[in-house]
Amino acid sequence: MRSFAALGNDLYTGKTSFDFVRRWRRLLALGVILVVASVLVVAIKGLNPGIEFRGGSEYRISGTATTEEQPARDAVAEVVPDAEPPVVTTIGGSSVRVQTERLDDDQTNDVGDALAEAYGVDRSDVTSSFVGPTWGADITRQALIGLAIFLGIVTLVITVYFRDVAMAGAAMVALVHDLALTVGIYALVGFEVTPASVIGFLTILGFSLYDTVVVFDKVREQTSGVLEGRTRTYLEQVNLAVNQTVVRSINTSVVAVLPIAAILFIGALLLGAGTLRDVSLALFVGTIVGAYSSLFVAPAFLAFLKGRDGTVTAHDALVAEHRAAEAEGREPVEPVAASSGGSTRVPRPGADDRG
Repeated sequence: MRSFAALGNDLYTGKTSFDFVRRWRRLLALGVILVVASVLVVAIKGLNPGIEFRGGSEYRISGTATTEEQPARDAVAEVVPDAEPPVVTTIGGSSVRVQTERLDDDQTNDVGDALAEAYGVDRSDVTSSFVGPTWGADITRQALIGLAIFLGIVTLVITVYFRDVAMAGAAMVALVHDLALTVGIYALVGFEVTPASVIGFLTILGFSLYDTVVVFDKVREQTSGVLEGRTRTYLEQVNLAVNQTVVRSINTSVVAVLPIAAILFIGALLLGAGTLRDVSLALFVGTIVGAYSSLFVAPAFLAFLKGRDGTVTAHDALVAEHRAAEAEGREPVEPVAASSGGSTRVPRPGADDRG
């Protein structure tokens, strides 16, 4: 079996090639299905908002001999039997966090006493706080405003950098795809959405954009001057560029995912740190989805847009004619350009043809 490095070299030179672009219809159809499925999951099952968004009371019990959840559930049910079941989280090896719906002052004190008794600690080891839903609403609004500004600036920058509206549009589609899938996975498995999760969502957009820009930078390099030639089509050069960045995208994604996975493991399983878990979950899912979209979604949507560009389709016809003429051993039929003095043949490209 060939080594990964040898495969990367073959992909770069074109000796081996995966046909990403020609299958753009299937790839876009798969992307649409995944996005629609994510939207349906969010609409039907809904997200699991943290206390910062829904509001409520939070207790932290320190120095516990056990971190089992059931004592906390029993303690809350004893004081407020009609309340929704609390969210109980282990923090480290000797602390427990309990989140409940909003309680009045008397209920707050009684639940604190019950938790201290249930876990066998002093009342001073149980702290309580209250988070109002207004704060969560402000965070949500600011996050949406930041997302809109981010997308607007990124669209402008990419358009100016590549001087190609189609590439900017394809990059934005990949970003929306990544965000939708990450949120859908959160809803599917019931991950709690906290302000840290929102930070993670915004961070993965940066990674997705970076990976897409790397791919499109190679696309720009490979398609430079291709429309003046007659040997390769625009989309064939796009496919070559994507193949040349496959190994780099995989390596970059693996290097990014490994430390995130380590943080996720340490934060969720060993330390029980909620903030580490929330951020690392979003980054872990988003990094994998972003690597996928940069290779399969963004180039496919670019192929969709360029397939409707008259200049590109006309050039495709010229390449097809030259290939047919070469196979048949005849002179290719050159296009005729209109001018004020009549019609003249466009000269055939010479030996310095860049196509």
